[in-house]
This record gives sequence, structure tokens and C-alpha cells, in this order.
Amino acid sequence: MPAAARPADRLTDTGRLVVRCPDRPGIVAVLSRLMADAGANITDSQQHSSDPSGGTFTLRLEFVLDDLPARRAELEAQLAALAGEWQLTWRLVLATERPRLAVFVSKTDHVLQELLYRVSAGDLAAEIAVVVSNHPDLEPVARAHGVPFHHVPVTPDTKADAEARALELVGDCDLVVLARYMQIVSADFCSRFPERLINIHHSFLPAFVGANPYQAAADRGVKLIGATAHYVTAELDAGPIIEQEVARIDHRATVEDMRRVGRYVERQVLAQAVTWHVEDRVIVDGAKTIVFA
Repeated sequence: MPAAARPADRLTDTGRLVVRCPDRPGIVAVLSRLMADAGANITDSQQHSSDPSGGTFTLRLEFVLDDLPARRAELEAQLAALAGEWQLTWRLVLATERPRLAVFVSKTDHVLQELLYRVSAGDLAAEIAVVVSNHPDLEPVARAHGVPFHHVPVTPDTKADAEARALELVGDCDLVVLARYMQIVSADFCSRFPERLINIHHSFLPAFVGANPYQAAADRGVKLIGATAHYVTAELDAGPIIEQEVARIDHRATVEDMRRVGRYVERQVLAQAVTWHVEDRVIVDGAKTIVFA
């Protein structure tokens, strides 16, 4: 049953379990038995094997268990006991937990607006704790939603100090989102948020780079406008891809038409990627991701 359809009083008893381990017979039975013995009702189960003859097995469960917050430690102890024998890595999350997001922006507001709207509408189960920007333009947008906004200017000479200040502002946030933040973050910054730093950009790369890719794409008669959301790594725009989408245009589209379509696609793609992340649906698998959508 989708989370939105569950009675509110049951959401506190809803949990998610994500498990990774070497693939071998019996692991599903073992985990199902653990849940059954605890009295949990599994409401959703998705799994993936990279290679049934000896690869990595990944499992995501949603379940309901009476008095789950009080019994969480009990379940975690049982999972820890299995970890050695089955070489498990796992995480257990309560559905009521709301990850704290830090959103980095520059001057364009469309992706930030989408995230703020989805949080306020209850479609994104997270809290936007802070908005950080290298320009002051979007302060009214953040303040209108009651979100603290901090202007941290960045120049070539102050970049290191600006990143240090940004890290102070991020604090203990669970996820950092680069929502059209027009600065390249350093390798050190990336290393502090492994698999917790998401970026969005247009999908004209690498064919059309530079300050005006939409004009370059229009000059070549491009017929598809796309966007890519991915985890950020030290290698620029090369992190594991979470979500992509395209929209078709034709010869009548002006450059401004293309930019408008691009904004729409970027909003959808980034919001979807962030939603999947906070719902524990994305598992990094080397240079790729497994997405239990």
C-alpha cells in the first residue's frame, strides 16, 4: 500500500529495511522469517541480484509492526546477529523519520520552488533545513516557506573559505541537493557527503557545453530536451545516475521554448531523485544505481 494511503496512526509503525549481501540461497527466507517471528507484516518487497551465480543481492522491504519505535532496537539486534554469517550490510528506517536537506542554489528558482512545494504538500517526506546560495536573489523564496537562507559569496580567491562556511551551515543535514547551484564543489566537499550529494543538470552534455547550451542546441536542431540527476563525486558530472527524463520539441521551438521545457524537466527529475533517495529506494552499485521505484 502506498505510504500516502496508509492510515496516519499506522505510519508510526511502518518501517523500511534495505539489505545488501553476497547472493546465496536462503537469504530471502531468513529475512522473511525474522520479520514473521517479530510479527511484522511485509507490505512491499523488491529485490535485485547483480549475478545469481555469485553477485550481490539487494533487498528493500516495507513493513508494519505494532509499536515499532519501541521495538526498533530489538530488530536491529537481530539483524546484527545475522550480519556476520550472511555478510549483511543493512539499514533500518522508520517511515516517520524526515531527513533534513540542505539545498544549494544560485539565481534560478524553478528546482528550489519544486522541492519547497513538494515538502509543503506532503509529497516529499523531508525537511528543508537550510538554503545556501552564492547570490542573494532567492532569499524571498526561501523565507516565504520559513526556511533559513544564507548568502555565501564565492570568488576564485574565496572559494575555500566559502566552502568552509557552507559546511558549517549544512551541519548535520542528511542530504545536500545542488538545485542549479552554478559552482563546482571541491573533491573535499564531495568526500564529506558520500552518496548524500545530488546534482541536476541538462542532458546536452557533453555535446553542448558552456554558458549558453540551449542556443548551441537550437543551432544544431536538437529535438529532445533532457535532464539528469546524479550523485556527485570528485569527477565532474560522472557520479552514479539516479533519474533522467526527456521531452520532445520540434523545429518551431525557440531558444526560450527550449529553456522553458528544460526547466520543467529539471524540476521533475530532481524532485523524483530526491524523493527516491529519502525513501531509501536508491542503492549505489559501483558506478551505477539500483532504484526500487
